[in-house]
Order: sequence, then structure tokens, then C-alpha cells
Amino acid sequence: MNQPFSVIIIGAGAAGLMCAITAAKRGKKVLIIDHANKIGKKILMSGGGRCNFTNYSIEPENYLCANPHFCKSALSRYTQWDFIALVESYGIEYFDKGLGQLFCSKSAKEIRDMLIAECDKHCVDIQLNTSIEKIEKIDSEFIIKTSTCKFQCESLVIATGGLSIPTMGASSFGYEIAKQFGHNIVPTSPALSPLIMSQKWLNKTKALPGNSQYVAISCNGQQFSDSLLFTHKGLSGPSILQISSYWKPGDAIIINLLPNIDVAEWLLQNKKQRPEIQLKTLLSTHFSHAMSDFLCQDIGFNHKLKQLEISQLNQIEVLLTSWTLYPDGLQGYKVAEVTIGGVNTDEISSKNFESLKQEKLYMIGEVLDVTGHLGGYNFQWAWASGHAAGSLI
Repeated sequence: MNQPFSVIIIGAGAAGLMCAITAAKRGKKVLIIDHANKIGKKILMSGGGRCNFTNYSIEPENYLCANPHFCKSALSRYTQWDFIALVESYGIEYFDKGLGQLFCSKSAKEIRDMLIAECDKHCVDIQLNTSIEKIEKIDSEFIIKTSTCKFQCESLVIATGGLSIPTMGASSFGYEIAKQFGHNIVPTSPALSPLIMSQKWLNKTKALPGNSQYVAISCNGQQFSDSLLFTHKGLSGPSILQISSYWKPGDAIIINLLPNIDVAEWLLQNKKQRPEIQLKTLLSTHFSHAMSDFLCQDIGFNHKLKQLEISQLNQIEVLLTSWTLYPDGLQGYKVAEVTIGGVNTDEISSKNFESLKQEKLYMIGEVLDVTGHLGGYNFQWAWASGHAAGSLI
């Protein structure tokens, strides 16, 4: 059996790395084990390769959890400003993409390499390409059996993430460990996922894939304003990814295609001032030609404005401000950025992330039933939960 460790962390992602760094700074002997061949794979691919590593505004309201109070403690103890200070100490340049979303100016690799450098500085051992065959608790120690050897530790941290993007190595392994030690799993589903539309709808909109539009989209009492992108399978873009976390099968999504103007007033003014203009031409001042064509076909007419009755203007207003769609489903875990659901947080300490069912077992990051909005919130949860556990483990 290998030399024992104070802490073994399963998962070399954002949460696991932060936990390892924090614990090692306190003098703990730390080992990270991961089945992947590379550290921080999801960090590297995130944000289009630039890593949206946090947000200027991190509030608990930006997170979904069966217990809405669970994330407050960790987020308050390791804030976005703490991580920004770490980033700046390494001279990493970043920019605000809008809405407080912070991205690396160059590459996500800088964030990953910064975390590796911190691990090296504090003597964290990292073992990749290692599959775990069995975990058991014997007396006061955890025994982790891999395909090649055994490890033992006083404290075990599960930082395996959720089910999203299986090509990056995502699996249900973390949930299985949690259940082994008596934990319950809040049902999971893909989150921050594109939406699939029916073939009938796709046939109607076959000229639209690639078109983008700034919209306000709502579902189940939630609303987000951002870009919508038409795809060959349905709808994507930041607004769709955001609302997908709240959409359930059978629900409608309601889209305001022109959220920044008073559409009724705009139509009436143009009818008075530009009576000879065609509806399609007017729509083209705010939409692409393909989208304008589609809207006229959907409404069923393309008259000059002077020919339009008030009832027809009302029809146009309803279409533009309350376009109601019924998606067929989510595109799924293969493209979803995160996973809703996970280990029930009522069974985890919000202070140090220790299991309330098994002493010295900790769970952090996405494996828990905590899911952030798009915009750096999930990375900040990884940093905050990892730091909280690492500080007190």
C-alpha cells in the first residue's frame, strides 16, 4: 500500500484543484486522482477556449438548489474578488464580455496552468490515467483501490462533477460514491443546454439557422435577456441556455423579439410616418432578411403599413413580443454545460462540505445539487466550495 495521505481528492477539475491547493497550503499531504489523461479538461474547453472564470456580480440568486440557502456561506467566504486577485497575481489578462462575465484575454490554459503552478508550489501530488475500482472506509481511514495500487487517507473529497459532456470524462461515479455512503441524489437533468424543436417547426424555419437575435425569453417565472441563435436542431445561444435550466417538457417558452422598444408605439408611428413601406421592409430594420421573411410568413401577410388595420398591428405586436414556442426537448448531456441536481445538500455541511452521514467524507463542486447560471457562476461555485472544504478539512 502506498504512503498514506492526509487528503485524497477524486477529480482534477476546478473544484478539486482549488480544494487541493487550499488544503496543501495548510500543511496537508494531498493527492488528486483522476481517470482522465489531462488536468482540468473542462477548464480548457470552457468559454470558447477562454474560460469564463467568474463574474463581477456573484449572488446566491444566480444558483439553483433545492436548498436556496446552502451556497451562501461558501460564496461569502471565497468571493469573486478573491479569485480575481489570484488571477491578477499571475499577470493573467482578462476582460468583461458584458454582464460582468470575466474571460481570459488569451487562453483558458492560463487558468489551468495557474492552478497547476499553485499545486506544484504547495507539493500537491496528482495522479492521472487512474481508474478507481473500489472505495471503502476501514476504521478511521478510507482505502481507495485503483487498477494498479491502493491509497489510504484520513479525508476523502469527491470532486467528480456531474453528467455533462461525457466526452470530457463526465460520469455518474461521484453519485455512486455518495450513494455508497448513504446519500440521496436529487434527480439530475441537463442544464445550460440548447433546445430541440419539432421537425415541422424546423421545416418552417429552414432559412434561419445561423441567424442571431437579442431577445428577452421567459419560462416558469424566469426571464433572461441575451442572444438567441437559430440552429439546425432548434434554438441555442445564451438566452436559450439560461432558460433551459427552468424549462420542463411540455412547457412553453415566450420570446420578446424586440425587448428594448415599445413595439405597439413603433408600429403606430411608422404607420403614420411611413405609410407606403412594406411590413417586411420595416421588420428588416431590426431583423435579418431571412427572419423578416419568416415573420411575414408566420403572420400571414406583408402589406404596406397604410393597409394594415389596428387588429393586424395587434397581431404583429403579439408575435414580436410574445412569440410562444413549445420545444420538443433538451439537446442533452452531450452538449449541456452543467448538470441540475446531484447530491442532496441537506446531507452536507454548508460550512466545510463534510458529509453529515459519513465522517471525513467531503463533496464539492458540481457533484452537489447546486447549479449556476451562465456567466462564470459555476466556476465561482467550484472555487468557493473547493476553498471552503480545503480550509477546514
